[in-house]
Amino acid sequence: MTRIEVPDGSLFGLDNLPYGVFSTQGTAPRVGVRVGDHVVDLAATLGDDVFAQPVLNGFMAQGHARWVRVRERITELVSGDVPDAAVHAVSDVRTHLPFEVADYVDFYASEHHASNLGRLFRPNAEPLMPNWKHLPVGYHGRAGTVVVSGTDVVRPCGQRKAPDEDSPTFGESRRLDIEAELGFVVGTGSELGSPVPVEEFEQRVFGAVLVNDWSARDIQAWEYVPLGPFLGKSFATSISPWVVPLLALETARVATPPQAPQPLPYLRESSPWGLDIALEVELNGQVISRPPYREMYWSPAQMLAHMTVNGASSRTGDLFASGTISGPERDQRGALIEITWGGKEPIQVGGEERTFLRDGDEVAITATAPAASGGRIGFGEVRNRILPAKGAQR
Repeated sequence: MTRIEVPDGSLFGLDNLPYGVFSTQGTAPRVGVRVGDHVVDLAATLGDDVFAQPVLNGFMAQGHARWVRVRERITELVSGDVPDAAVHAVSDVRTHLPFEVADYVDFYASEHHASNLGRLFRPNAEPLMPNWKHLPVGYHGRAGTVVVSGTDVVRPCGQRKAPDEDSPTFGESRRLDIEAELGFVVGTGSELGSPVPVEEFEQRVFGAVLVNDWSARDIQAWEYVPLGPFLGKSFATSISPWVVPLLALETARVATPPQAPQPLPYLRESSPWGLDIALEVELNGQVISRPPYREMYWSPAQMLAHMTVNGASSRTGDLFASGTISGPERDQRGALIEITWGGKEPIQVGGEERTFLRDGDEVAITATAPAASGGRIGFGEVRNRILPAKGAQR
């Protein structure tokens, strides 16, 4: 038997207990929970075949009451002795995409980010579009290109047209960017024709992951009028391998910034789901930004309510992301297009002036939140490297 020792200051103590899917050499992927520097095999300890599956979807679909009971049982289990064969060092396991992504929606919920992009793209107009403070703006992404941390991202190709060019050209993106975001995973879905009210958010949503919504800004700028993001976004979206349960984020819950004008009734929250989560973005090992999630104008409960208010169904494994997280200061902006002001104000990285991403660059996003017993809990990281574009028919 093994007694798991959680180091002082660990971001993965009993207040956290995030779920993931892992494998060891010669074994199939299955569900585990991270405790300190170890992963506990839940199929081997809880004796439930739902944890022997290669995705979390089966467990998530069992619903909120089951999530609460399992979390209580895991807490009891790892507070005592655990069978040796069920305990693995984090360094000895391979993590996988933790859930099968059913649908993917990305929002635009940061007023600071939306205002910055408005000033960049429409310098002589109001930064925010007229609808922005009335509803959480979003778009439907591509579920099949959501990948787990550690997956290399190939530079995309597509049409792009610079302002000084007479016509579009085809080629690799020259303005490849990041977007530091938080993603929310639906555990129990809703029927077609049945909107999800804001009050059901914590019953429906299982947990949260870190998201890097890669963006080819030049492809995006040429294609997005009039229907919005498409190929400039759909080539890859990365998520962290550990799903932090919503149950672990209760201590991080805060009010959202003041919302004026008052949202329509279906978006009003009696107890808002703002979250005090601190992110950190690294480019090639150097911290370039610290975006504060607590600055997000629209809450995830409002996002889910708006996503379904027209009667659209939701499903186990749906992923909806916050959009770029940005604060009021330059070093709190969650995308390079903001940090470098469209490439006009380069930053220093490794002694060089940098704007957008180069081949070989490695981006890592981490985050922490307040823990129930003091200290912090962590989300792990989403880390990916940029590979050169592959040959394509031009």
